[in-house]
Amino acid sequence: MKIAHSSWIGFYPLDLAEEKGFFEDYGVKVQIKDIESKSDSKSALAAGKIQGIATSLDTNVLSSASGLKIQNVLALDTSTGADGLVGNKNIKNFKELKGKTVALDTTGGASYFWFNYMLQKNNMKLSDIKVESMDSGAAGSAFVAGKVDAAMTWQPWLSKAKATKNGHVVMSSKSSPGIIVDTLGLSTSFIKKHPTQVKGIIKGWYKALAYMKSNPKDAYKIMSKKAGITASKLKSEMTTQIKLYDKKENKKYFGTKKNKGNIYKISKVASNLWYTSKISDKKADVNQVTNPKFVNEIK
Repeated sequence: MKIAHSSWIGFYPLDLAEEKGFFEDYGVKVQIKDIESKSDSKSALAAGKIQGIATSLDTNVLSSASGLKIQNVLALDTSTGADGLVGNKNIKNFKELKGKTVALDTTGGASYFWFNYMLQKNNMKLSDIKVESMDSGAAGSAFVAGKVDAAMTWQPWLSKAKATKNGHVVMSSKSSPGIIVDTLGLSTSFIKKHPTQVKGIIKGWYKALAYMKSNPKDAYKIMSKKAGITASKLKSEMTTQIKLYDKKENKKYFGTKKNKGNIYKISKVASNLWYTSKISDKKADVNQVTNPKFVNEIK
């Protein structure tokens, strides 16, 4: 089976599990594919070319609302500082974005979800801001080049913005933990046909996280090749800017059907946000897109 992900530090343990044969240890052959575009990975899953997508929780919720048969079966990581809003030093807080030019990916995804979440929190509307739409990497680059007043972006652009004369990080995902969470979404047909393989994939992820602790040198060396940065830089980013979700964290985040965890709350926030901001013409069924069965069955 094939799982797609983009180049984000929280996804590299999947590549580690593939490289070390951890998925195969649990009877499932997994191939990890690099697909940067959200729409390309959605099309590939709909066409049966891939069976899973590692992406932000809100993206899989949006896909489900648009009719893609996908369920979140595993939480991978939460951003604890790797995403942020960079701005000129005269922009002290989110409210001061009023009337300013902000580079932002308006096609959906974690940055846009979080930005809309912050707009709601501050009783603001998107029309209060002059938005220039571009992907998050280009947004960071545009800010560093002095083309916009602020940008929603992620590492390494947060560090690059801080290094400019007039730039700083206005806010980072450290201030709202558990909002930007990445999940593994699998096609519902794959889940129905191969429940033991679903468990094998989850166990392979847990084994990769354990290996990162027991053999950090080898683990980060393998993952750094995928990331295209040094092992020490990757380790520093992965240990300070994200939190990886292990077995215990997953059980807590999913909860059970009776005693629901935070994933249901954030999925509902995402569903409502995509609907009210007219990105989606339907709300997602949160119970339909969330499958707590497998993380709970693994003892």
